[in-house]
Amino acid sequence: MEKYTISVHLKYFLFFFIISLFNCESKKSSLFFDPELEYPSYLPTKTDIIISREKYIDQLQGFWLGQSIANWTGLITEMDKVSPPFYTDKDWGGPDQKNIWGHYISPKDTIIDFYIINTGTPWGADDDTDIEYMYQHLLDENNVSILSPEQIKEGWLNHIYSNENAPSGENYLWVSNETAYYLMMEGIFPPETSNPNLNSNYSMIDAQLTTEIFGVLCPIRNDIAMKMAHLPIRVTAKLNSEWVSKFYVSMHSLASQVDSNLNMKDQIEWLAKEARKTLPNSSYSAKIFDHVRKLYLKNPDKNNWEKTRDQIYERYQLNSNDGYTYKNPFDSGINFAASLISLFYGQGNLKRTIQIGTLAGWDSDNPTATWGGLLGFILGKKKIMKIFNNYNISDDYWIHRTRRNFKDRTPGTKGEDTFEFLAERAIFIIDRVVIEEMKGGVDLEKNFWYIPKKNKYLF
Repeated sequence: MEKYTISVHLKYFLFFFIISLFNCESKKSSLFFDPELEYPSYLPTKTDIIISREKYIDQLQGFWLGQSIANWTGLITEMDKVSPPFYTDKDWGGPDQKNIWGHYISPKDTIIDFYIINTGTPWGADDDTDIEYMYQHLLDENNVSILSPEQIKEGWLNHIYSNENAPSGENYLWVSNETAYYLMMEGIFPPETSNPNLNSNYSMIDAQLTTEIFGVLCPIRNDIAMKMAHLPIRVTAKLNSEWVSKFYVSMHSLASQVDSNLNMKDQIEWLAKEARKTLPNSSYSAKIFDHVRKLYLKNPDKNNWEKTRDQIYERYQLNSNDGYTYKNPFDSGINFAASLISLFYGQGNLKRTIQIGTLAGWDSDNPTATWGGLLGFILGKKKIMKIFNNYNISDDYWIHRTRRNFKDRTPGTKGEDTFEFLAERAIFIIDRVVIEEMKGGVDLEKNFWYIPKKNKYLF
């Protein structure tokens, strides 16, 4: 169990007391603040961007819910198809096939369809969400905006099982994540845990699915979001896998700034083009982005995503173009290409994006979860439930399915946390980021953040 100081106990006593008051009011209370954070007075400028903290809670819940739906839907087909014959749209609603190791992810998941868990049963943690959960926890527990190498290493060793001590014999780490974990057990600190001389898996997908949360914890200012995410990304990734991870973080951060008057397709187009600026032009990750986007734009049939998927298989897996050499289906490169197919052809439609991501192939749950989280954040929890015509979707989260030593925040239920609680705690982290990193302000009376625009000369 976690060891908490008196100050941490006091913090959470005050937090949940405030939350109880907060929820009893018909209007969000101005008392919603972090008792361990100093809130200095702030004079807004005309160029500051104003964001509602109240609305952001629904968006953060949408992030967790969208990720969970997409993650568990994508898991049905994870590693089923890494070469032809691939799945197509005709396979949606049909039988799942065994993965490359000859088995199903779960015996009950035999149909390729949306995976929904209703109230009364928690969403199970998976590696697409549980390390993000841990990073939010570490920021909160340590009262910091930027995690140190020591804090990351301590968090990984405290909250993640080794294969030797995992109750089920499975620690839910693979490729670069697992290599980095055992390096930390040997005393190695990030970023050395992604040193190619120590971690031969540094070019795998791992960081792309564990760090998107830093984007939603840093609204608008993608420069600071990438600063926050830099060391967590470098736990497992370097060079192209690092840059793709920063691309994802950037999109999640900029999602707070996207023009809500645009339709969802145009919102996604804008986010993708803005995040593209973070990729070095000479990198294979930039060239993959540009090529997939070109194929999408040239294709007159925006429902025929399979054509583009088959083309990227030939170009990158078979022929090693654009400086990329395929190693295995966990590669950052091939999964980045597949993720862009679902992003572009999904055109901002949550269901369609999840469908394509699930069917596209390779490590299907990971890119699908990424876009489920992004679109879920843009839409918010309430709209997700409306899209699925289901207002009974579970809000509970079972972190101890895969990880350990977290506080049980929902005694009496199987899950130890909720998306609502996660969102509310995240608000305090963002308060700190706005004040300490952005040099902006928090208006507790109006329940607003004032976020200064990025200085282009500083980044």
